[in-house]
This record gives sequence, C-alpha cells and structure tokens, in this order.
Amino acid sequence: MADAAHRRIEEMIVTLQLPPGSRWSEEGLADKIGIGRTPVREAVKRLQADYLVSILPRHGLMITEINLHEQLLVIDFRKELELFITARAARRIMAGDRERLLAAANQIDAAGKQGNVEHYLREVFKANQLLAKAAGNPFAARSISPLHAMSRRFYYKYESELQNLEAMGKLHAERARAVARQDERKALSHAMDLMEKIESYTRRIFELGLGSRVA
Repeated sequence: MADAAHRRIEEMIVTLQLPPGSRWSEEGLADKIGIGRTPVREAVKRLQADYLVSILPRHGLMITEINLHEQLLVIDFRKELELFITARAARRIMAGDRERLLAAANQIDAAGKQGNVEHYLREVFKANQLLAKAAGNPFAARSISPLHAMSRRFYYKYESELQNLEAMGKLHAERARAVARQDERKALSHAMDLMEKIESYTRRIFELGLGSRVA
C-alpha cells in the first residue's frame, strides 16, 4: 500500500494535480487518493527524500516549488548516471525485461506521436525503472529516481512551451530499443543525444525565466 500511495502521489505531483507550493496534511492526502494514513505517511517520507515534498513541523507538508537553477543541477548529475545505467543495462538485461522494455519503447513512441503527455510520462517512468533494474546497481537506481521525478514534473510544466513531445519520445524509445538489443555503443549514443536535448531545453527555459525577471 505504501508503494501504491507513493506512485499515486508522485504522479499527482508530477502532473501538477498537487501544485508546487500547495500545503497538505497526511490526512488530506489520504482522503484524496483513497489510501490509509499509514501508507501515505511512508510515501511522504520517500517523497521528501526525492525533493518533491517538504515537511513543515506542526503544519503538515508542502509540495516543493520548481526551481530552474536546481533543475540544471539535476540534469548535470543525471547525465552521468544515465550513461552509467545505460551501459550496464545493455550488458546485463535479461530476456523478460528486454520484452517489457521494447513494449514500453513502443508506447513512448506512440504517446509522443499522439501528443499524450500523461501517457508518455507514465511509459517513460516504466522504461526508466526497467533500465535501472537491468543495470543491477541499487545505489545508482536509488540516486537517479528523484532526478527522474523532478525531470518529469519540469517537463510536464513546460511541455506546452517546448512542443517537442514526438521528438523526445523518439529519443527515449531509441535508447530503450538499443538497450533491449544489447547494443551498448548505440545505447550510449542515444543516451547522450537524449541528455543533450534535455539539457538544451532546460537551459532554454532557464534563460527565458531569467529574461522575464529582468523585464
């Protein structure tokens, strides 16, 4: 139940159903998702570790704001972890996970072409979990999980400005397919292309944000 509560609340944070800066009680979140307070309490602890929630002593909790400078730091660290995970996943992925990863890649591609950002983000989440599992390093998986969550929320907020869902879907899908084929060289090349594109649009949003404050 704690895992279910975590997945549900995280998705609501990522898709801004729980807006940045909004304040909640554990009881309020439990009522909102229809899961008991004890699993929600465990989920909130994990979300705090993932930088999506701040605990306010005696005042419940707050959904963290999206900080553009912090997002650039997220991308800087994420890039190194993505390459590490991609290389090891391509070497170690098992047959069952290869099939699941190929299925996720097809769904990512389809969601990108259809312009369905919610479905796209769910399938990217699934693919990222499969890649982290296949890499076989729980420390890397634990380190990259909050970076993925922060990145998905950032993308959801700014996708309408970026208008690049189909292109991003293709990049994610190509990396996943190369890993599933155990083509480490191509997988790393696609991972680098993906992260360069993510860094590029993050910097663009950051610069636009600076410009609006100056204006």
